[in-house]
Amino acid sequence: MAGETNLQKLISGMRPELDAQPYVFCTFEKTSMADLAAHDPVGLFREAEGLTAILTPKAAEALGQTGLPQFKRITLQIHSALEAVGLTAAFSTALGEAGISANVIAGYYHDHIFIAETDADKAIQVLEDLAAEAGTQ
Repeated sequence: MAGETNLQKLISGMRPELDAQPYVFCTFEKTSMADLAAHDPVGLFREAEGLTAILTPKAAEALGQTGLPQFKRITLQIHSALEAVGLTAAFSTALGEAGISANVIAGYYHDHIFIAETDADKAIQVLEDLAAEAGTQ
């Protein structure tokens, strides 16, 4: 199934959904993706410096990672095409103007935005306002 590429439709139809589960970003220098799989990461990414894992705080603690900042995940419910242009720029600009840091990961079907736990509700409002504004254009 092909994702949406029309920027107007992407923004107006993004339907941001807040995940109640907090997450932490961890890094591991000498751990394999296979070793982390048992801890059910929501995301893994290999960088030159090590392996980044996005885990629940409980899973991170089991791996010796404690005291990390917690983030909430916002998923944009529209199926955006990986080749779509402008969606990330639009929502990251709106969030930035509101003073909200956004850590963005694009999955095959959806964009996921990790927001500081304290900014999650404000971020949802910013995204909903952006979608409503795009829907009236």
